[in-house]
Amino acid sequence: MKIFHTIKELRETLQPLRTQTIALVPTMGNLHNGHLDLVKKARANADIVVVSIFINPTQFGVGEDFDTYPRTLDADVEKLTSVNADYVFAPSVEEMYPILPTNVQVLSGDISKILCAKTRPTHFDGVGLVVSKLFNIVQPNIAIFGKKDYQQLAIIRQLVAELNFPIEIIGAEIVRADDGLALSSRNQYLTETERKHAPLLQKTLQNLANELKTANFADFDNIIAKTIDNLNSTNIDNVRFKVDYLEVFNQNLQPPKADDKGLVILTACYLGDKTRLLDNLEFTRN
Repeated sequence: MKIFHTIKELRETLQPLRTQTIALVPTMGNLHNGHLDLVKKARANADIVVVSIFINPTQFGVGEDFDTYPRTLDADVEKLTSVNADYVFAPSVEEMYPILPTNVQVLSGDISKILCAKTRPTHFDGVGLVVSKLFNIVQPNIAIFGKKDYQQLAIIRQLVAELNFPIEIIGAEIVRADDGLALSSRNQYLTETERKHAPLLQKTLQNLANELKTANFADFDNIIAKTIDNLNSTNIDNVRFKVDYLEVFNQNLQPPKADDKGLVILTACYLGDKTRLLDNLEFTRN
């Protein structure tokens, strides 16, 4: 497996290989089994697998963890070798952004202003920009994104459609620990006690989905509000949850209507002082 740090070198290597199917797996590194599952899916769908490792400054807001975000390139490369990735693209910030702040933005429409964007208003502008750059640099045939970042996946699908990128976007299912917690690089911020109780978030989504499957649509708001109150009032071993958001949409991230069958619950929830857990659950109404 070869590692590239410059756009020029990567492009020169990929240019004669474009008769084959190229897959891109964008990551910010600090890889876990969830990322490796994305690479395995890419390997099953393409001849060549490129994994980008780039901690993107434009998607971090003021006071967020850009400076402290784990940088583990050597360990990441070792893991990627084990799942047969072909190339790693690990550019510097200066390589990706010769000018900062940038003069160009890639706006993502109404779905970039809901959910996570309410408390992270510039986040998806940064995601849209870096993904567009990676698409232009790698020019893949397919790209793999995880469903844990459900809103991000929906925005990227919209971006690809509206900017006419000739790229198939494949969404990979959430990879979870044995106790149900969605795998995330930020889980390492949890204390031992917080980690013990973190699966309560997924259990709460499962209980909410079961209730909404048979509930009258007119009762949705009250049921959701009660679920939020219950989470916010949870205090186990001095571990507290604080809901950032917990909302229900249809699977196109539009407000649900009474006749919608396929729905998704999406949440971001703080556990303890600093860890923000992201999760979602798709379900079908009866």
